Amino acid sequence: MKIKAILLCITIVLISSCSSKNSIEQDHEEIMSILNQQERDWNNHDIKGFMGGYWKSDSLYFYSGKKLKSGWETTLNSYLKSYPDKSYSGTLKFTIAKISAITSDSYFVMGEYNLNRKVGNAKGTFMIIFKRINGEWKIIADSSC
Repeated sequence: MKIKAILLCITIVLISSCSSKNSIEQDHEEIMSILNQQERDWNNHDIKGFMGGYWKSDSLYFYSGKKLKSGWETTLNSYLKSYPDKSYSGTLKFTIAKISAITSDSYFVMGEYNLNRKVGNAKGTFMIIFKRINGEWKIIADSSC
């Protein structure tokens, strides 16, 4: 009887460990899918589509150019002003260095961005925070430089 109980406990631990790993892998895939979609949207100069990865809330935070901005609309308007046409937005490529869980419903992503464009190339680094909101991953904070 003791052996059966021990085997049952070991089985439960192994199953939950595999389930947790699968969940983390699935989270990474879903987050990467959003980042890949953002690249495609940006490269089509679809800034509003690009913003689909962000939390549509006044509580979204974006830090860039020594300025902290809040709100989805503010962030969208800033992007539209800074990248008025394809010659400014160019072609975006993300290089992801790290995706790591903060909690089961939030991750940070660190990486680099490269913009190849007619008005001059640009590159830098970023750290973004994804949070699962109503079952969907959304960027709630972005720090880019």
